[in-house]
Amino acid sequence: MGKKTIHVSDFTGQLLGPDDEVVKVVVLEHPDLVAGPVQLDATPVEVENIDDAALDVAVVEIHDRHGGGEPRRVVLTASEFDTMATDVPMAQLLRTAERVRPPKARRSPEKVDYGTIDHAGKPHRGRVTEEEARLVREHLDEVNKRLADAGIRQVDPVDPEHAARYGFPAAD
Repeated sequence: MGKKTIHVSDFTGQLLGPDDEVVKVVVLEHPDLVAGPVQLDATPVEVENIDDAALDVAVVEIHDRHGGGEPRRVVLTASEFDTMATDVPMAQLLRTAERVRPPKARRSPEKVDYGTIDHAGKPHRGRVTEEEARLVREHLDEVNKRLADAGIRQVDPVDPEHAARYGFPAAD
């Protein structure tokens, strides 16, 4: 048994042939959109006038006590927003206004402490502290069981690299 896939325009229901160009339209925001962005398929003809229909809008965030600590996002026509500036024209106000810097991205949620029994012996590029080495030497079976359960290489005290890294006596 075989399967046959047919493509139709999401806007008009028009059947799209195998050689027809399909335009992907991603809806980012819409009052009826409840579960995040969606993708719609269309023909080039169906979306050719979309730029002509586009509105000049201003998207603003309102940071006040009514948002419960979260800003409210508001979309309004640019001309409606422009009328809010009564002292100087909005274009001038926007050129001279204070810039907002985006929040700095965090490197990592938290640093791993290899000097604890939960992380001692895990491979890492940093320097092995005396505390980590002591934990590995004193709790080798427990450390190796945890590493094996996680699918990570185990610490081998006869391996010259591991012996040097964790302070095991050199093998004769």
